[in-house]
Amino acid sequence: MREGALHAALEADFTEPVRDPLWGNIFLSPGLEAVAASPAFAKLGRIRQLGPAQLVYPGATHSRRAHSLGVFHTAKRLVAALARREGLDFVTREGLLSFLLAALCHDLGHFPFAHSLKELPLEPHEALTARLLRAEPLRGLAGRAGADPELAAAIVDESLPGSGGRELPFFRGLLSGVLDPDKLDYLSRDAFQCGVPYGVQDIDFVLQRVALGPGDRLGVDERGIMAVEGILFSKYLMYRSVYWHRGVRAATAMVKKAVLLAVEAGELALEELYGLDDESFFSRIRSLGPRARASAALAEAVFEGRLYGAVLDLPFDPAEPRHAALLDLGSRLGLEAAIAEAAGAGLGPAGIIVDLPEPISFETELPVLLGEGGGGGSASFSESPTVFKPPVVAGFAASLRRIRVFAAEAWPAVEAAARKALGAA
Repeated sequence: MREGALHAALEADFTEPVRDPLWGNIFLSPGLEAVAASPAFAKLGRIRQLGPAQLVYPGATHSRRAHSLGVFHTAKRLVAALARREGLDFVTREGLLSFLLAALCHDLGHFPFAHSLKELPLEPHEALTARLLRAEPLRGLAGRAGADPELAAAIVDESLPGSGGRELPFFRGLLSGVLDPDKLDYLSRDAFQCGVPYGVQDIDFVLQRVALGPGDRLGVDERGIMAVEGILFSKYLMYRSVYWHRGVRAATAMVKKAVLLAVEAGELALEELYGLDDESFFSRIRSLGPRARASAALAEAVFEGRLYGAVLDLPFDPAEPRHAALLDLGSRLGLEAAIAEAAGAGLGPAGIIVDLPEPISFETELPVLLGEGGGGGSASFSESPTVFKPPVVAGFAASLRRIRVFAAEAWPAVEAAARKALGAA
């Protein structure tokens, strides 16, 4: 599509405003407005973006729906910025609208209660999203919006082969990467809602510095190195202060154990979690049979804000066998039972929870275009003049990942048993 035609497609058709506290007016096309009015999209309004974080940061009540609209808005601005700089003559109108549909709907398959269930053996939420996009009513709504539902599904779910020639890998790289619209929205939005300054991004500066690198990969010019550094440090600070805050991790761990105990008792099948929102998730846990009373009690405690306290907090050491064993959820349940028994406190199977966050990645590898207009070729970000070399980035991730033992009662005997079990005595 010629640059003028692409700009016209990005402006003329997008006439329906949605007022957003972060970005101001977000303009949808009539076709995409119909998608945003669908039941599948409305469900996102009943899933909090940060799940239990509102127990620590009361303002963190924003939803996946608000975030999804923000991702769409940022994706639209990103394409416009690239078109001004690069032309994007290989992008078709249908491809553009399919990408914007993918950005708007990327979280449709997301599980309830934020990332509390992420570690469970569930289908990836991207696959669930793609399935929704390829089925009615969204399939028909996508077509009426000028998008190809198959292409949009393949942009979201990279396990799908898809078609689309040069457009598919290009749009996949835009939606998921170092400077993706998802990250640009959630860091700024979560910081705004939580009342912390750490995640706020200078979006205008980012969009001024984006460019296409080799293989149609999204990159930055040399002045844009700072934009990548800002995202990396913001992500680190947001994980440290918000996403993996001790209280948030306690609630996350309690919900996860409630599900695990219910599955172990045969009262819940993991597939039942698909398609639930926060309210229906809690309703399902509350409805469990008598063999899962501990699960219901854990979920009810989180619902009422009665969180377990941390009796032990130590860095995760993958070289320590007792730590490495925690990577298996079954082994973790066994260790929790052993700690409860050794403490002799009568806490029961739900009284002790050992929490280990999933691995976190700090994506850094994108091309940096050298010289005026990239005339000097390109280099990888790690080869550019930045302090964020691979060892530094790895140190970020390692410093965040900590083992915490939470208990219903913080008795000295519980701490002693936990220290011994994890080699921290």
